[in-house]
Amino acid sequence: MAVTAFISYSHADTKHLERLHKHMAQLHRDGVFETWTDHVIVPGSNLDSEVFTALHASQVFIALVSPDYLASNYCYEKEFEEAQKLEAEGRLHIVPVIVEPCDWLSSPLKSRMALPKDGKPIPEWTNENVAYLNVIQGLRVVATSSCKKPLGPAGERDAADVRGRRLKIKQEFDTIQRRDFADEAFRVIRDYFKTSCEELNQAEDLRARFESMSDNSFTCTVVNRGYKGGRDAHITVHNSKGSRHHFGDINYSWQSHSESNTSNGHVRVDADEYNMFLSLNDFMNSEEKRYDAKQVADVLWLEFTNQAGIEYD
Repeated sequence: MAVTAFISYSHADTKHLERLHKHMAQLHRDGVFETWTDHVIVPGSNLDSEVFTALHASQVFIALVSPDYLASNYCYEKEFEEAQKLEAEGRLHIVPVIVEPCDWLSSPLKSRMALPKDGKPIPEWTNENVAYLNVIQGLRVVATSSCKKPLGPAGERDAADVRGRRLKIKQEFDTIQRRDFADEAFRVIRDYFKTSCEELNQAEDLRARFESMSDNSFTCTVVNRGYKGGRDAHITVHNSKGSRHHFGDINYSWQSHSESNTSNGHVRVDADEYNMFLSLNDFMNSEEKRYDAKQVADVLWLEFTNQAGIEYD
């Protein structure tokens, strides 16, 4: 079932809306997303009524954030304000897409994980298509969780909104659910590394290679040519698919093309009475922190690139 997304934008940013629609074409074909914009409003209709009806019927609110968006009384003070109320009730998921450099970090949007990666404005990417690809991959992840409702951690089920309160139903997660969750997490991590390698290749003195070893394994190498003779780092990630000889549900090693029975750490699918989530273990430290797939990918990518002397602000 497609997720309905309300796209909030300033008319000054129409070019960004058109670009986003082009990049979302495959999401539409796959039946992942249906999008609503004010283009469908018939002349003479009551604007507020049409907008708020569509907003309340949506599961995702995509804000194309720019100086014009922040300055727009309608976009910011009406659409976004209403979206925040729906989000507080657990009925909507807000996704900021930073389409132009602006002071969004001084707005309520700062508390949300923005797209593209790290909230880097699309025009600041060397190749804007890579930026839009990152946005699309993020939206696909959002759709995976949102279409199941609730909009929070994967696995939590929403029965109904009762007097503005969201009900949570206790449940036990079976083997198939856990494996599906691990499969989706692996896909997110794999796509994250592939996109990040493409972006890293745009930087001077840095080279990255992503290689899919199989449907359930990939390996990456990054070389920092800023060091004399170069400084490299490697990682191989395997989806265990329930195999007992593997470490955890997803395991990784700091080697190129390593075997699946070699590991420097692993990712495990855990659950409480309501949600499934991911845990990280590198054999030296076992954190109790809960992660989603994107957060795991962030942690692994930063540790991987740090080994090549690459750091992110």
